[in-house]
Order: sequence, then structure tokens, then C-alpha cells
Amino acid sequence: MARSAADAPPDLSGLLDLARDRRLDMKPVLLRVQTDLFRAAPVRDVATIRAFEALACGLIPTVDAATAEIVAQKLAPLPDTPQSVLALLAAQGGGARDAVLAGSPVLTTALLEAAGSGPGLDAVLARRTDLGRALIEDLSLRGDPDVDRALAGNAGAPLAGPALERLVERARRQTDLAALLLSRDDLPAVDLAPLYLQAGPERRTAIRDGVAARAALRPQGRAGMRAAGAALTAFAGRGEPERFEAALGEALGMPGACFRATEPERRDLLALALRAADLAEEEAVFIFLRLDPSIARSVDAVFGLTKLFRSMDAATARDLVASILGSEPAARGATPDQHRPAHGPASPRLRPAAAAAPALRPSLPERTRKTR
Repeated sequence: MARSAADAPPDLSGLLDLARDRRLDMKPVLLRVQTDLFRAAPVRDVATIRAFEALACGLIPTVDAATAEIVAQKLAPLPDTPQSVLALLAAQGGGARDAVLAGSPVLTTALLEAAGSGPGLDAVLARRTDLGRALIEDLSLRGDPDVDRALAGNAGAPLAGPALERLVERARRQTDLAALLLSRDDLPAVDLAPLYLQAGPERRTAIRDGVAARAALRPQGRAGMRAAGAALTAFAGRGEPERFEAALGEALGMPGACFRATEPERRDLLALALRAADLAEEEAVFIFLRLDPSIARSVDAVFGLTKLFRSMDAATARDLVASILGSEPAARGATPDQHRPAHGPASPRLRPAAAAAPALRPSLPERTRKTR
């Protein structure tokens, strides 16, 4: 079918001549106008794309950074935009480069080479919604706070495994990074256990539930901390917080652990640690009332800590404290008299039995062929 005059690509030769006129600085205006026309075109055939490519490639190197950024934001998401145009925009650096890297449907080698390796490049890539696990792993190894925040705030980035562990570990010391991770509803709550003290009430409940489910799969037994309870209440009663924390760390198998449990934002760690040490409730309440005057003076604080103490078993509390402090208790294994879940990861019915299992089919004796 013959093309009508309306469908023919516009004649841009006059615009090119106008752009070459040194008396007028029309290049930024021409580029933006033609960019809008290119975006609005109902059909972008080969002739239209080539005509726009010729015009844009001639104008992009001559325009200012602000114009290049505006044009890049409009052209990068369009699948019909020629790669040569995007490469020139990426080579401009700054906002134009960031817009191309963030919005282009496909990142070719040519685009990445044109973008170079300027500051903030990794953070721009970390905001893309089509990141694969290999690239996320690579970006998480950078140790760049801007990259970490970009990954954490990118709901399209599938965080898991070592990459998530690295971000969570850094988030212990970075409040803004912790907030971004805790705000995501696609991350398993149990993986965010180290950030428990920074989480809100609902997130804390989900974390406790996740830690409890995981703890139930491991051999558990009562810690038998009656002597530790007596020592801890004695130190609390005499107002010796340093000796109290040292004894608490020893009782949990985490000598030298820094609890800082009397700080207002870390009080919940005190209740968790006492539950992890398997203290009796009356001992825990005594410690709440005597260890730190600021706790004893607040009825709400004492009631809240007591409620938290009652909300979980010792095994869950031990796992949660270990996650918060970033250290493992000295002893994890179960003694022969402790309960071992029949289908847990440490069940004696699993790996040893599998190792000793006979072959699925016994070997058949060889037959000797009889000859006459």
C-alpha cells in the first residue's frame, strides 16, 4: 500500500540548517521539540527512527547538561530509541547518564562503556527493577552506603542469601538502611532478626514468630540457669550493671557481649536476654525493678518488659538475642537427654540412617554362559 503524505517522515533538513546557524542557539529547543514529536508519534517506522537518529546525534553533543537530562528521561524508556542516541546521552554524564541507565529497557555493553565509571554509577544501577541475583550479589559486595540504600529501597530487587545478610549486618549501624529493609514486605521476617530493636511493633511480632518457628526445628533443652539467676539478681540488687552484664553474657554462652540493656532504646534486649537465660519470672521482675532506676520509675516500662518476657520460650529468646548481638552462644548442640525433633535438621533419624542405608537394588550374581 502506498504511503500517504501524512505518514511520510518529516523533512528535517531545514531544522538541521537552522541548528548550524551560529547566530542562533536553537539547538536545545530543536532537540526537545523533536524528542517530543518522536515520543508522540503513533508509529515509528524505520525512516522516522533514522531521521530522528541523525538529528539527535548531531544535537546532543552541543546541548547543555539540563537539556540532555530532560531528553534522556523522555527517550530512555522508549524501546524504539536508537542505541546510538542513548550512548551519546550516557556519555554526557550527570543526570543524563543516570536517566539512561535507570530507564533503558536493555543495558547493552555499548551503553555501559559510554557511561564510564563515574561516581554514583553503581547506585544508579542498583535502582533498576530488572536486577538479577548475580548483579545484586556483585553490588552488595561494594560496601558503598549509597548502593546499599538503593538496593534496600528497590522493591524490584530480589534480596536473599548472602546479599541480604550483608545489608542486614551493615544496617545494625545505619539507621536509614535498617528502616528501608524493615519497610519491605517481601523479605522474610526471620532474616531481619538482627534489626529487631529498630523494628516497629508489628514487625517485631513477625520476627519473633519467624525465629520461634526456626528454633523449633533444632534440638532444645532447658538451660538450667538457676545459679545464674541468683548471681544476676544479686548484681542487680547491689546496683552493679557492669558486673550484671558480664554475668549475663557468661550465662548465655556469649562472654564479652555488649548488651547496653539499660539504654532506653535497648531495654527490650534486657527482657529477651533474661528469658534466654531461662530465669524465673519473679527473678526477671526483680531485675527490672532494681537494675536501673529509670526502668523502676516507669510502671509501663516494667509491665512492657514483663509482657515481652512472657511472650516466648527460652530457645526463641536465645536465637533472637544472638541475632541482635551478632554472636552465637558457645554451645548449640543437644545432650542425650534433651528433646530432638523427629524431623528436625539434627534428628538422628535422618542423615545417619541415610548414610547406612543399603543400596536400592542388590547386585545380581553374574551368570556364566554355558557352551555346548
